[in-house]
Amino acid sequence: MTQTIAIDNSQKLQLAPLDIPNRLLLGPGPSNAHPAVLEAMNTPPVGHLDPAFLGLMDEIQSLLRYTWQTQNQLTIAVSGTGTAAMEATIANSVEPGDVVLIGVAGYFGNRLVDMAGRYGADVRTITKPWGQVFSLSELRTALETHRPAILALVHAETSTGARQPIDGVGDLCREFGCLLLLDTVTSLGGVPIFLDTWGVDLAYSCSQKGLGCPPGASPFTMSQRAVEKLQQRKTKVANWYLDMNLLGKYWGSDRIYHHTAPINLYYALREALRLLAQEGIENSWQRHQKNVEYLWAGLEDIGLKLHVQQEFRLPTLTTVCIPDGVDGKAIAKILLNDYNIEVGGGLGELAGKVWRVGLMGFNSRTESVDRLLEVLPQVLSK
Repeated sequence: MTQTIAIDNSQKLQLAPLDIPNRLLLGPGPSNAHPAVLEAMNTPPVGHLDPAFLGLMDEIQSLLRYTWQTQNQLTIAVSGTGTAAMEATIANSVEPGDVVLIGVAGYFGNRLVDMAGRYGADVRTITKPWGQVFSLSELRTALETHRPAILALVHAETSTGARQPIDGVGDLCREFGCLLLLDTVTSLGGVPIFLDTWGVDLAYSCSQKGLGCPPGASPFTMSQRAVEKLQQRKTKVANWYLDMNLLGKYWGSDRIYHHTAPINLYYALREALRLLAQEGIENSWQRHQKNVEYLWAGLEDIGLKLHVQQEFRLPTLTTVCIPDGVDGKAIAKILLNDYNIEVGGGLGELAGKVWRVGLMGFNSRTESVDRLLEVLPQVLSK
């Protein structure tokens, strides 16, 4: 008889009940989920083809269209984190040899470059220092030079806290016959977005930031122009799991099995979107802006400087310059271990230079700001 392997003594803690600290998540994500969203996750699962679940999928699609301000028929939630939705936009829109122009002014612009290259794109870039944004005239010059099939921009650069203006960019893309792809990971739900008015053709986001939901069910949308490019492909979408030709049949009227959806995560997403619609999308935008201005004033009152010019700062994520002589990692560690407050460090070019403070979704409250501003001066004084 085969003998089972015993648990190693060093692993006995695996048998203890789950014990996770209750943190105030003020980093770049995830943010704390609304209690009602967590409660929704406790709903017993049904099958992924159960009529009740299919009806919930329809509700998610409708609520996502409202949140993004779009009428795109192909608007779904990808079963995966925001990076999966990000890759879905590239996988479905890029064919080998396509010229893809990417605006790089931070870490996630570079991630788009890496992804597009892996799908065989002829990648071109336009760059700015981290924390700055592109002007319409700069984008026009780049489009004239490169004549891309796709222009990809990051609306809310999570690594820098900068908001890229998009008004007028869609008109430029139509003038030059290219699609506009937009990263809204750190803007959806907390920053004004008007996909249809702006002429955005592909967009993606995540659930764990402005929507106030756990990670794992990520918004994705394609305009009719983007769908037509997908339908005219000469090659198959290289990523089977993210192929919208297949996923569209599961989320659309055909209801053809594709994969086993993360049922309870979709419960949570539906509840998060319901709460957002109940609040009103414009009210949510205003709440995020009001609370972040309160944060900015408080940080400046204690002598801290902010990295991004105010006109282009995100209301969801603020980059705070680490003062000279201060160990930023040590401060973040004390906040986490002694006060159960998480703030993020810098990425890439901003590593060791900034903290990233998020006020997103349920966490965008005056209580969150007050808690941070109460303890941060104490920690800095040490």
